[in-house]
Parts: sequence; C-alpha cells; structure tokens
Amino acid sequence: METNNVNIQENQNVIRLISNPRKGFMRLIFGRTGLILLLIVFQISIMASVYVFFDDYFKWFSILQGIFTAGMILYLFNCSMDASAKLTWLILIMLFPVPASIFLWYHDKDIGHRSLKKCVAAMIEASRGSIEQDMDTLSRQELKESATDDLCRYLNRSGCFPVYKDTEVTYYPLGDLMFEPMLEELRKAEKFIFMEFFIIAEGEMWGRILKILADKVREGVDVRVMYDGMCEMSTLSFDYAKRLGELGIKAKAFAEIRPFLSTYYNYRDHRKILVVDGKTAFTGGVNLADEYINKIERFGHWKDTAVRLKGEAVRSFTLMFLQMWNMDEAKPSWDEVHAKTEPGRSDGYVIPFADCPLDDDKVGETVYMDILNRAKTYVHIMTPYLILDNELEAALKYAAERGIDVKLIMPGIPDKATAFSLAKSHYMGLMKSGVKIYEYTPGFVHAKVFVSDNEKAVVGTINLDYRSLYHHFECAAYLYRCSCISEIEADFQNTLASCSEVTKESLQREKTSLKIMGGLLKLIAPLM
Repeated sequence: METNNVNIQENQNVIRLISNPRKGFMRLIFGRTGLILLLIVFQISIMASVYVFFDDYFKWFSILQGIFTAGMILYLFNCSMDASAKLTWLILIMLFPVPASIFLWYHDKDIGHRSLKKCVAAMIEASRGSIEQDMDTLSRQELKESATDDLCRYLNRSGCFPVYKDTEVTYYPLGDLMFEPMLEELRKAEKFIFMEFFIIAEGEMWGRILKILADKVREGVDVRVMYDGMCEMSTLSFDYAKRLGELGIKAKAFAEIRPFLSTYYNYRDHRKILVVDGKTAFTGGVNLADEYINKIERFGHWKDTAVRLKGEAVRSFTLMFLQMWNMDEAKPSWDEVHAKTEPGRSDGYVIPFADCPLDDDKVGETVYMDILNRAKTYVHIMTPYLILDNELEAALKYAAERGIDVKLIMPGIPDKATAFSLAKSHYMGLMKSGVKIYEYTPGFVHAKVFVSDNEKAVVGTINLDYRSLYHHFECAAYLYRCSCISEIEADFQNTLASCSEVTKESLQREKTSLKIMGGLLKLIAPLM
C-alpha cells in the first residue's frame, strides 16, 4: 500500500508519516516567552525614552507608574487565583510594572482561548446527563463507610462521573507491559476506536499502532485520533491530521498553536485515552512514543504505569473523548456513549474522572487531597514533578504529621533541570514533617499514581505540579477496593527497591547551582 507522503515499511509492520519537527525556536515565537521578551524590551525602551527625551517630566512619569502599579495590584488581589500565584504576579509587577501588568491582563483575559472555553463548557453541559448514576451502587454501605460516595457526588457536580461496580481493572507497572495488550485490543475492534493522547511521535510504537488503525479503517471501523497541538511544534508536522486523513483516519490536533495568541503551555490536552468499541479503555501516563515503552532510552529507564478497564466504566472514557472531539463538530453526537458494554469481573468500584482547567474546580487536586486527608495508614505516591501550591503541600505535611506513612517516588534522572530544581526546593519542608522522598536511580519516573491503605488508588495523567492541577485537561481512574490495588502497592514497593532515599545530608551535597535555580524559580513556580 502506498499513498502520497506516506511510506509504509511492511517488513517492520510500521506505517511512517514524514514529520517536520519544530524545536526551541518555534516555542519561543509561538509561546508566552516571545511575548514576555517583547514586553520587557518595550518597557526598557519606554524607560530609555523617558530618561533621554523627558528628563524634566520623569518625576511625573514615576508618579503615574506608581498609580498604575497600585491599580494593577488591586486588580490582581481581586482575581480568583491561587494565593501562591498572586504572590508570583505581585513580585513580577513590582519588578516590571508595564510588561508584567500587560502579561497579567493577557493571562487573565486569555484572549487566545476564549472560543475554546465556550466550546468546552458547551460540550460538558450538553453531555452532563449522558450517563446516569446507578443509585443502588452509590448507596452501598461500603462506599458510605469510606465517604467514597461523597467523593462521587463531588465529581458528578464537576462533570458526569458515576461510580461503577461491574468493571474489571488490569494494572500495568510499565508501558512496555501495556503495549502488547493495547495492540491486541485494537485488533479486536469491530465498531470504533477512539484515541486521545498528549504526545504522538513516530517510531516503533506509533508505527505498529498506525498499521492496525489503517487496517481497521479498511474493515469499516470508525477510527478517530486526537493529539495535542503542541505535537505540531515538536514531534509531528502541521499537516499531520491531513496525512492521517489520507489513510481514512479521522484526526484532529487539539488547540493548535498560533503566534502570540496561544499561551502554548496552558489548556493543553494532557489526557491519554484509548477506547475500543465502548468495551475496553486504557488510561495512565503512557504516551504514544518509543521512550514510553523503553524502545529508545531517554533519561535512563522510563518508569510509567497504566490501567485497562473492561465493563461499564468504559462509558465515562468514551464520554470524555467525545466531549473534546465534538467541540468543532457541526452536529455533535454522543451515540457511542451508549454502546453495549460487557460487565467485567470486579470486586471493587471504579470512578473515571476528568479535570477541566476552564472552571473553578481543581478536581485532580481535590481527589488527591481527599486521599491524603482520609488515609488511615499510608499514602504512597509516584510522580515525575513536584511543584506544589500551599494547599497540597499542607495536605502532604498534615498527613505525615498525624502519623500516616507518606512516601514519594521521584525521578533519579530528570527530564527538565528547572522542574527538578523546583521539586528539590520542596523536599526539606516536606521531610521535616515526616514525608519520605525517594529518587528512582535507574532513570525517569513518569507514572502518576496514588495508592492508600490497600483500598484506594488513582492511576491517570495528573502530575503534582501547577500545569496538571491548574492548566491542563487531565483524566484518571479512581479505584476503590479493586483487587489490582494490591498489585499497585506491590509495584510501588518493587520500585522503591530501585530508589535511593533523599536525606538532609544528600540535599546538602546537591550542587549550589541547583539550589540557587530552585530558589529563584520558586518565585515564578505558578507560571511554569
């Protein structure tokens, strides 16, 4: 099979679409960094002009700038944002009144994403009643005893996220172990395949998946692929959706990047969802790129996790996908939400949920804090990033201070020096409260896992940083008393065996440059 711009390598069972990667320069031009630099240059130019041409009036300029700065600070403290973010903006406004004030207004008004906000809100509202909560399930005594029913009511307030009983959950402690089962489920598809991933990159993983998708299109299966628009700056070409269309695959880039109007690191689709025929769903930290299955090495061994759901709870992931897909559809359809499911073998409960950055609910953070605040013996966490707001940091400390065994596994080999230094700036305070922190020495931890008391767990896409908790579209599966929770805890312990514990002494031995970087970046952490 040959098509224009498509090279199919049959001997490797791979379809390869030619890409045109964009690197740091494009991010500079298309992102906020370019705008910030322009605004700083603008202020410097104004100041220079005032000194040179209006020396006699500089006193009045200073007074006007002071009034302007005071007004922007008043505006800032009446904004609905996290207290840590307000402190960051306050510092920036005091240092660079003009560019920081313009940037704050630009950030708050979010000109580049107004239409996106309206579309997302409309889709969520239109589909809010698509899945009804089974009240017999919600009223079960074991849910009431643990207050999981309260959490479900909260999640249904923010979206359409029922708690399900008849769902089988399989946990994969590595992307490598998830890959073949994913391919097997794709080969079984008879009606539709929905894929929504933050990153798609050409290579063996995506090539093998793409070959199956092309085959399924020829069999009459409805195949839809959505990836985040940032891929067009990093791993895929700007016309990649069109190239997939040449194979018969319906494809979209979510929130395509536009010069200056796009705040490229906000409102990204960070979710990872695969739904097959409404019967099977996958989610977790694994993107569609070779490092996620350790076919190539990036930052040492790549530790990631995922879950497969079979049964009623798949409906919620189908709905999540369609909420994003239907935003630019002339006639939104929700038919696939009601596809016939096959009850899975389960001895527990599952609540799939999503987090939208366009409302006032920090769903992911609330779920994590609920686990921390209700824990009886332990909370064990794996996360690649640790950039905390005051509330979540306080919840971690409080859990440890009341005697809960709180352990965090972080990367031993970081992917970003800035994020790594910021994470370390939190270490000492957490450790003083009794939180134990470990670093995965073989490489990079990309897993996003909470597990507690052998009865609760969350596996999904939500990191412990501002981007995931405030600025990105996310998703996860909340598990209660599922048999796989013991496997999640066993995986945590196995991973712990490959970690080194962070101590006061080891922190003191860190490079001075890393400490300085973390301290400085903490001033602007909410913007990272």
